[in-house]
Amino acid sequence: MTLLIIVIVLALIFDYINGFHDAANAIANVVSTKALTPFQAVAWAAFFNAIVLFLCQNGWLGFEFKVADTVGKIVKTEAITMTVILAGLIAAIFWNLLTWWKGIPSSSSHTLLGGFAGAAVAKAGFGVLADMGKIYLTLGFIFLAPLVGMILSMIISIIITNLCKKVNPSKAEKWFKRTQLLSSAAFSLGHGANDAQKVMGIISAALLVYSHQLATGTHLPDWAIVGTAIKNGKSHITEIPLWVQYGCFIAIALGTLSGGWRIIKTMGTRITKIRPFEGVSADTAGAITLYITQFFGIPVSTTHTITGSIVGVGAVKRISAVRWGVTRSLLVAWILTIPVSGALAALMYWLLNALI
Repeated sequence: MTLLIIVIVLALIFDYINGFHDAANAIANVVSTKALTPFQAVAWAAFFNAIVLFLCQNGWLGFEFKVADTVGKIVKTEAITMTVILAGLIAAIFWNLLTWWKGIPSSSSHTLLGGFAGAAVAKAGFGVLADMGKIYLTLGFIFLAPLVGMILSMIISIIITNLCKKVNPSKAEKWFKRTQLLSSAAFSLGHGANDAQKVMGIISAALLVYSHQLATGTHLPDWAIVGTAIKNGKSHITEIPLWVQYGCFIAIALGTLSGGWRIIKTMGTRITKIRPFEGVSADTAGAITLYITQFFGIPVSTTHTITGSIVGVGAVKRISAVRWGVTRSLLVAWILTIPVSGALAALMYWLLNALI
């Protein structure tokens, strides 16, 4: 029980860190264009991060807990132990804090997945990876998510530019600053739905391990019951305790409310200069990409998605408007995130296994 409590606490801490680490995803554009003050922006994003829980619970807008199921089942059930989960979380927290300190908008999602998988592989080898199709899809979206975001933002930017050719520039800017509130809200909904679910999947996996560790005939308390069902020959998480749902969404909302100013600076100013209409284009493209991947249960990186969208709006102006040196540095960090967090988790697993 003690180890379970430690895992749950660390998972919620990771969720909180994810909130301020990835706060830039939803608010960098509205802050850089001065559509909102920094405090207003984080409060706005945190609000929509939180209310997305009710959308997921009711299945509205196609929001369901598919991503949580994907994360919880990324490794085979028999390979998951409390030590595996604990090692993965510690590695993920360390890498997230390090990249936040350096101002690198790396993926919290891939950090968590890499840590979870790395610790499991350290325990039982690569054969423990469960659904290789999902894993390959997740790895592929390291490149596909920013590419889709970039293409969509370019299309949206071109459409808006042509529609607003004859509009007074000052009036257009005021209108787009107001519209940015809607586009950033839409992206915050996608961010909350995608990212909070990843921690829900990890806690659900810990609860399943706890239930399997109990002696035969021992009554499982209601708070620890995770519903599962067999679909297409595979076990899937179908029901998650309410306290896990609320805890994860509140933690990520509080983290977002704390801000993440180092990464906001990178996202909002260093990649390309963002104007209000470009902010609308980037956020809208990012939101659409997140909604599509959420519908199919693909745990993509919100960081990668919005970065690709920002690059897209910059490239529409002119190729030189994008600071490609910064973009290359980000790409290197993205590629390293999963293997580095996996290696850290493997080392942590061996250390914990020797101590516990």
